[in-house]
Amino acid sequence: MSNLLSKASILLTPTATSDGKLHNVKPNTTTGDFTFTRATTATRVNSSGLIESVASGLPRIDFLGGTGQILLEPASTNRLTYSEDFTQSIWTNARSSGATNQITAPDGTTTGYKLIDSTDNNTHLLFSTQTVTTSDVFAFSIFLKKGSLDNGFIAFDSNINQSVVFNLQNGTIVSTGTGITSSKIENFGNGWFRCSFTHTPTSTSRSYRVGTYNGSISYTGTGNDFIYCWGASLEQQSFSTSYIPTSGGTVTRNADQAINSGDTNLINSTEGVLYGELASFTNSGEPERNISLSNSTANNTVEIGYSSGTNLARFRLRANNVTILAQNSAVSDTTQFIKIAIKYKSGEIKCFINGSQVISDTSSFTFSESLSELAFDRGNGSNEFNGKIKSIAVFKEFLTDAQL
Repeated sequence: MSNLLSKASILLTPTATSDGKLHNVKPNTTTGDFTFTRATTATRVNSSGLIESVASGLPRIDFLGGTGQILLEPASTNRLTYSEDFTQSIWTNARSSGATNQITAPDGTTTGYKLIDSTDNNTHLLFSTQTVTTSDVFAFSIFLKKGSLDNGFIAFDSNINQSVVFNLQNGTIVSTGTGITSSKIENFGNGWFRCSFTHTPTSTSRSYRVGTYNGSISYTGTGNDFIYCWGASLEQQSFSTSYIPTSGGTVTRNADQAINSGDTNLINSTEGVLYGELASFTNSGEPERNISLSNSTANNTVEIGYSSGTNLARFRLRANNVTILAQNSAVSDTTQFIKIAIKYKSGEIKCFINGSQVISDTSSFTFSESLSELAFDRGNGSNEFNGKIKSIAVFKEFLTDAQL
């Protein structure tokens, strides 16, 4: 812990979890702990790099990328009733064949599926036709690994232009076709990549596809070339959330909620600092997401988080039900971790991103009630924070610009 963070009155880090709580890691205190709730199991990437299930009611520390981070996600449902068993009737091979249990999957089991092309001069794929709703955003994802072929593709229909091609050797996106809102590839280790896209269906029936690629989506196959597949998801979301396994029916993961942290002894209602090292799941398309010091309402708040716009950090301060400051600041990519802070006292409010001051305000104000709660929302339960957290700190003192 740095000397500066040791001065915090409340400090949450990815090591601060046990028995259904997110603990204030400051020594000799139990105040500042969050009570954590989630009514269902959920998955995370553990410190060994494997996907594993976490029991209901327990917070998740996710190690995707190698560094621990607190994971707070909204509720989501995997609409694909068989996410790993591609021999089930919801899946159909088209000009391809498959072999089950061929390779170690991202969860450490030997359940990776080998998708093999045919000798046809056409596309070679596995697909599942799903009923969806138009005008809503859907996210399709699947884990892919290179085999004899370096590339693979995923798509939402038979039109080869409605697809995303991925290089499974170096973890890059080769091309993104029409009708795709966003696409992403994430390295899960051991050669596995989670490949995903989002789109807004224009028809209530869509064919979600994964296929081999050999210089083109449509090509003359050898009957022997292949890639590996595992863990497919279809979610009615603007991004793919943590993997939700299914084996015979749809599965819903409930939202993560961390509540009831802080007291007036830990939060200064005259001056102080709210700091976080945060990342969002997506850089646009989501509502405002906040972390706040408040009096359990939105009348008196100090807030940091993300705006509903694209790649915008958000700062706000309200006193006696009056907005004193509400401003956004552009960042390059909100899906990457940023260090964000707001320091406040009457007559001087300053906001920082990654050590650089981005906003300054000289408005005077007085909170009509004491700030008593640290919350992953606006203080009144709205605009809940969804994202990844490396640390949250509350300082009861007005730190210097140099310290921030």
